[in-house]
Amino acid sequence: MIMLRHAVRRRASALASLALLAACAGEPSTAPTPSPTPTPTPTPAPLTVPAITREFRGLWIATVANIDWPTSTTLSATQQQAELLTILNLARTTGLNAVVLQVRASGDALFASTLEPWSKSLTGTQGGNPGWDPLAFAVREAHARGLELHAWFNPFRAGNLSDSLTRSPLHFARQRPELTRPYCGSLWFDPGEDAVHNQTIAVIKDVALRYDVDAIHLDDFFYPYPDTKCPNLDFPDSATFARYQVGGGQLARADWRRANINRFVERLYTEAHALRPSIRVGISPFGIWRPGNPAGITGLDAYSSIYADSRLWLQQGWVDYLAPQLYWSIASTGQSFPALLDWWGQQNTKGRHLWPGLAAYRVADGTSSAFAASEITTQIERSRQRSGSLGTILYNTTSVRLDKGGLATALAATTNAIPAIPPATPWLDNVAPAAPTITAGASTTSGQLTVRVTNNAAEVLAWWLVRWRTGSSWSQRLVPWTESTIDIPAASGGTNTDAVVVTAIDRAGNASPDAIWRTP
Repeated sequence: MIMLRHAVRRRASALASLALLAACAGEPSTAPTPSPTPTPTPTPAPLTVPAITREFRGLWIATVANIDWPTSTTLSATQQQAELLTILNLARTTGLNAVVLQVRASGDALFASTLEPWSKSLTGTQGGNPGWDPLAFAVREAHARGLELHAWFNPFRAGNLSDSLTRSPLHFARQRPELTRPYCGSLWFDPGEDAVHNQTIAVIKDVALRYDVDAIHLDDFFYPYPDTKCPNLDFPDSATFARYQVGGGQLARADWRRANINRFVERLYTEAHALRPSIRVGISPFGIWRPGNPAGITGLDAYSSIYADSRLWLQQGWVDYLAPQLYWSIASTGQSFPALLDWWGQQNTKGRHLWPGLAAYRVADGTSSAFAASEITTQIERSRQRSGSLGTILYNTTSVRLDKGGLATALAATTNAIPAIPPATPWLDNVAPAAPTITAGASTTSGQLTVRVTNNAAEVLAWWLVRWRTGSSWSQRLVPWTESTIDIPAASGGTNTDAVVVTAIDRAGNASPDAIWRTP
């Protein structure tokens, strides 16, 4: 047995020697070769696209009397443009997404017009050509920064009586002086005159037709506010009212005045949408409809003193948004901000946008009743807690531009740190556009990723909402839909951008399905 085991070992040793010789001689070995371990394909990190944040964040830019812009009538066109760009950049860096630019303050124009003269805010002389078109410039530059531009009109204010000798021959008060009424140092177009309505609506429609504005906006000057310099002075429209009565009119004078404003508001809304179905129409009325609404509210009765039945406009759906000027503090008793905000929400029976105006101008204004910046930021947070109140508008630009009380700093750092786009307006259009097609690749520009977008929608759009992920962080930009190539950062902090999402946004704010690109 021992001899047999030795024989087996000798035979195995001999076979191993032969195999080694064969290998050295280049002959193939019959021994199996182990397969290499495959490198696993990296699994992309899961992609959860964040929901789109919706909120209107507006800023009023007052041009009358050079309140906000331009800051002087002596600036050159280049200086005026630089100031406006500073404002638009400020709006973007403070997390806002819209500017409301005053383009018709007193029967004059901040745009090239054959119907009304150039505003004297531009050159110091009404009718003086500034050498450029501010509204065209503002629309283009606002959209390039992802900002909506709402064109703000005053419908019936004609100017000051002291302007009579310097008023342009093109001004409607010079063309039709019989339609104007003096009131306590100011001049007004009579809202009871159909020709006044015709002129104002013609000017607004001309702007809506020739400029790519996102909305038409009216302020709160309908009939003039009572003036303490002229106590108990009534608006001098007796001849207009008498003509109405001769024609068979049965309304009392106050009701007739309200009816004049109501028919103007309804007509404007109807004709603006007939011209451009998706354009929005907004009004910013005095924040109190009537004292006692809600209980405990005191102050001016806009219903009976300036004949503005703003609750009716909201409930009839004659506006796409209402921005009541809630210029009081949260702690106020007679004019409580939260009480008025809640009341307006209760009146909003048609579910229109409700974007209260906030008194940024009161922040650190040097008075004993000055607001702290936290008053405004807290009011914004309060508005966010109210259903149907997805937005606010700040008055005015100068307070934000000067960072009064640190307001601009607070908006940028905390309140508006998460970017938002304006809410959709589904009663104008509730059909989402088709998703675009996108590709992406390294740009010749160092550090950039070029995203190429192809529009697949059968409609005119407004924006591309471009979002991208770097690591676990998401960033976004609104880009005009006319752009077909968009550069975004290819990396941030040493981490590459690994996903891009582009969403088409139409003129009513509807969002398409997402188009997604992932790194190969």
